[in-house]
Amino acid sequence: MSLSVSDLLLGGSATYQVEVPAHALSPDGPHADGAAPGTVTIRPLVLADVQRITAAAQDGRALTSVLMVQQAVVEPKLTVDDVQRMHAGLVEFLLAEINRVSGLSLPAEVIGEAVQAPLARACFTLSRQFGWTPDECAALTVGQVLLYLEMIGQGDAA
Repeated sequence: MSLSVSDLLLGGSATYQVEVPAHALSPDGPHADGAAPGTVTIRPLVLADVQRITAAAQDGRALTSVLMVQQAVVEPKLTVDDVQRMHAGLVEFLLAEINRVSGLSLPAEVIGEAVQAPLARACFTLSRQFGWTPDECAALTVGQVLLYLEMIGQGDAA
């Protein structure tokens, strides 16, 4: 089945109700300052948002996080100053939810599958055995990976 343009754009206009637990609102405990669980409405970030945020936040990652939350939280409407006054745990919680609905995070099972993939395990073994960086391992051909693994297996590692 062929997708239409409206099919491709559908996810960018969705909104989601997210339950914000009391512990995310108040890191000292659910009743330390009267914080009670509640909901916020968020929307996924679209490519234009990510590009605008990246351009605006060239000075650092902290501003990127602030702008992501400010742009994605629909209700209540937040200013940049509002987000900057939030405690870091709440911002981290909201970012995780925003990344999830925006497709910017990988589910744990997907990460687990990638780690268990034979080539990923081989590169991990080579980096541990030879002290190579991930970039150095990624530059190896499959033949080179197999050769070095064979050397390790025979006890010829450096």
